[in-house]
Amino acid sequence: MNKSIFPVIALVFFLTVSCKTNDELPSISVHWEHITNFTDKEDVFESKFTLNHQSGMALNDANWALFFNIAPRTMVSTPNPQPATIEHLNGDWYKMSPSKGFKLEKGNSMEIYYRGIEATIKETDRPLGLYFVFYDKNGEEKDIIEVADYSFTPFTTPEQINRGPEDYDPIPTPEYLYQSQKSMAKLPEQKLDMIIPTPVKMVKHQGTLTLDGNFVINCDEQLQAEAQFLKEKLALDLGLNLNIEQPLSGKKGIVLKLEDISVNGISKEAYKLRIDASGVEITGTDPAGVFYGIQSLRALLPLEAYEKQGAAISLGYKEISDAPRFTFRSLQLDVGRNFQTKETIMRLLDAMAFYKLNHFLFYLTEDEGWRLAIEGLPELTEVGAVRQHTTAYQNSVLHPGYGSGPFANAPGKNGHGHYTRADFIEILKYAQERHIVVIPEVNFPGHARAAIKAMEARYDRLMAEGKPEAANEFRLIDPDDQSRYISAQAYKDNVVCVVREETYHFYETVLNDILSMYDEAGVPISKFHIGGDEVPNGAWTGSPLVAEFMKQHPEIKDHHELHAYFIKTMTERLADKDLEWHGWEEVALMKSPEGGYEPNPYFIDKKVVPYIWNNLFDYPDLGYKLANAGYPVVLCNVSNFYFDLAYNKDPREPGLYWAGFINERDSWTFAPYNMFRTTLNSSMGHEIHVTATTMRNGKKVDIVEISPGDLPPFELERLKPEAYKNIIGIEAQIWSETIKGRDMLEYYYLPKLIGFSESAWTAERSWENMEEASKRSLAVEREWNVFANMLAAKELPRLSHMNNGYNYRVPPPGALVEDGYLKANAAYPGLDIYYTLDGTRPDKDSKLYQEPVPVEIGTLIHLVCIDRAGMASMVSNLR
Repeated sequence: MNKSIFPVIALVFFLTVSCKTNDELPSISVHWEHITNFTDKEDVFESKFTLNHQSGMALNDANWALFFNIAPRTMVSTPNPQPATIEHLNGDWYKMSPSKGFKLEKGNSMEIYYRGIEATIKETDRPLGLYFVFYDKNGEEKDIIEVADYSFTPFTTPEQINRGPEDYDPIPTPEYLYQSQKSMAKLPEQKLDMIIPTPVKMVKHQGTLTLDGNFVINCDEQLQAEAQFLKEKLALDLGLNLNIEQPLSGKKGIVLKLEDISVNGISKEAYKLRIDASGVEITGTDPAGVFYGIQSLRALLPLEAYEKQGAAISLGYKEISDAPRFTFRSLQLDVGRNFQTKETIMRLLDAMAFYKLNHFLFYLTEDEGWRLAIEGLPELTEVGAVRQHTTAYQNSVLHPGYGSGPFANAPGKNGHGHYTRADFIEILKYAQERHIVVIPEVNFPGHARAAIKAMEARYDRLMAEGKPEAANEFRLIDPDDQSRYISAQAYKDNVVCVVREETYHFYETVLNDILSMYDEAGVPISKFHIGGDEVPNGAWTGSPLVAEFMKQHPEIKDHHELHAYFIKTMTERLADKDLEWHGWEEVALMKSPEGGYEPNPYFIDKKVVPYIWNNLFDYPDLGYKLANAGYPVVLCNVSNFYFDLAYNKDPREPGLYWAGFINERDSWTFAPYNMFRTTLNSSMGHEIHVTATTMRNGKKVDIVEISPGDLPPFELERLKPEAYKNIIGIEAQIWSETIKGRDMLEYYYLPKLIGFSESAWTAERSWENMEEASKRSLAVEREWNVFANMLAAKELPRLSHMNNGYNYRVPPPGALVEDGYLKANAAYPGLDIYYTLDGTRPDKDSKLYQEPVPVEIGTLIHLVCIDRAGMASMVSNLR
């Protein structure tokens, strides 16, 4: 099977029926081109639209507007007046309006240049979800048509791909990839008899066991669920059908049992796995330990077993003793920006379980979408889970976002969708069977626009019914609030009123209904995530309700203190729920009037757990500061664990890049107790950046070499040995602004998830605390070479068989022409490289690269890497 797994994003959007049919409506094709990030103004880019009028009525200066979504950024003036101008509406929603005198008739085209701050370097940065709104002579909306013919010019020049003159991250050309991969070497098969994540101890013995249909599964009474899981996976993955029997009846078996064990001083989730002539024995301290032993057994199965279902399976004799480094190993998924189906969530949970992660932060609510049905509040999903065109951002409708288009519930879009109560309960049970704790997140007081708009729709409905008391029961805003602010995602209306009793009543109602779902599922819940992040400066400053409240509470001296007030009030009111309150780093911080942060001592012993993402910019040592202060901390380092950041700078690679580029090596290279030495930039592998400017542009500064001549002098707080215990675990994040559908999601997190699992589970690695940088670098290179070999030889091909195949990323080959010869290599030794010299796309029927190939000067060369399962990389092109 030969597949290209690069997530193709459609360039042509299907024509959607307009609000009215009209033979005179124009047909307009749109082409977009990014011009440059190197304008005459610092940090300002220039792009252009070309409108081609194909048929229908002429466009004038009053009868049309074009709406679309782009990553939020401020628009600035162009050197010359343009026939149309672009304005920011709200969030990532923008509008192009004609300038006075505009006219475009059939057969003509119009170029419209525009400028904005911050660079545009990715194809996923282009405008998405384009649609025209046409107006009648009174300026009223008459028709809405989604753009059916939309194209763009690929990014090819340094001025389009670099973020500015001081962008130090290299463009990953085939030549650059070749040079950066030269140190990689293929290892013999016997050196890859390992599993990921690496166990604490594995001892190999002489001999092999043949696992076939004559085996049975035997288990302790408490392990029936684990035995059933193993039975189902062996049947699904290998076609091997084994019975669960007690006792063994003289047959060889896979024996599952519980026993008090300790590995590396850890008992929780610990296991031992033994394979010898008598069969397979998996012993765990608890059912979770047995479950992870089962996953290690699955990881030991040879690829041939997946490829030839039903065949006898040879397993080398081994003993494994293993336990996790962290009890909290988590992955977060945002389904608010772009929705993912229940089935996709289950596939994700399966991948997490295989790589021994045990927590799933389910990010269910956002500005752009509320994704869980709540009893008694139908508007939360009827309004909050749907995006569509609206005339103004103030009303009770969610406007289009992230390319979702103008029409509610349009097929093939990702802006709408939610989980029913039954869906959520099914997910909870599915996760529990895989020993994964689902932590729901309902983000307040910011990031709450979907809830606000939904409750405004409820208010409007009940007021129209003459029920003002009921209408106000769950209202979340001060309707007279004139506060002016803009959030990190450019929203102007996404913060709830924290002095309204109704806000707390709403949150309690939602929480109680979610708790009832856990109860109905028979799944315990001990952790709840309240979000609590990114409340913009200026929120609440124009609210009469807040002003009156502050008069009555002189202890609250400034509006910035209302955030901490909300967290304190909410957690105190919900104290009887006996939950840990997880939240983003701001929940453990006090905000100054200037917008800065300091640790808030109040919540240290209040079961509040902050998740720390910021390790690059203004607070690179924040995680250690909070741990040293006594907080239990989850490290979510953006430099290593933000899977929505693009793999690299190639404009074809989808994803964001505001904090650099993140690949599977970055998620693998992490030392939790000395992260300053192993926080690596994804492109160059040098050590930590310590300012926003240098990190964003790829400049490398070793923290131990900072001098006043390089940067303003400052000291970073190190983690105290007595605070090691306060780093309770690590989490990877998947934010979904640029992720559309299951295939893109899996491309983003695989193989990054595999590297992350090594950081989350595996005991301290040899290089983590090496003082000498050169020795540390050599050790990292040596061990990464082994890991990369494992990805090519086992991990990726196995994923192509599990769950009917995951859509993982295969890295493209490096290549160059030197002295008349084509030379090529792979990021993962063991991947096959295929090439063509005639301009066609290579596949498994093309020529296999085995040694340097003579080529003529100017030959157009295309190359791809293809793994054992037939999954292909994107194409590398060179002459």
